[in-house]
Amino acid sequence: MLVAFVHDTDKLSLEGIVVQRAECRPAASENYMRLKRLQIEESSKPVRLSQQLDKVVTTNYKPVANHQYNIEYERKKKEDGKRARADKQYVLDMLFSAFEKHQYYNLKDLVDITKQPVVYLKEILKEIGIQNVKGIHKNTWELKPEYRHYQGEEKSD
Repeated sequence: MLVAFVHDTDKLSLEGIVVQRAECRPAASENYMRLKRLQIEESSKPVRLSQQLDKVVTTNYKPVANHQYNIEYERKKKEDGKRARADKQYVLDMLFSAFEKHQYYNLKDLVDITKQPVVYLKEILKEIGIQNVKGIHKNTWELKPEYRHYQGEEKSD
């Protein structure tokens, strides 16, 4: 069975089941050779062309000393100030409460949550967590098995 369709875009499409395979070659007629020559000429034309402009371009982009997003970032950084080390137990409490919500965190998110310096946070994480270096959760931290107490887990002692 073979059905031919002509769509709104004037493209012909065929629908059916292949019963027998056939190899077809076009007849080397004058029309076919003209068509192939046009195709080759079209493909050899450069896609981009340079043009000579008649008018001078008047829209000049002047350099800016500091962009708006840089100014906002600097202002936010000044408001926050340097991150001070909090008490270790306080940071541990924040980390444990964060890991109750999600199993995996990347370091940047943990820094945002705890508001602690990266080096200090890494020290604490090395004690209580495992850094995943490969797999699906690459470059994320999770708690060591002895610290995991997720709501889904129930222990029977």
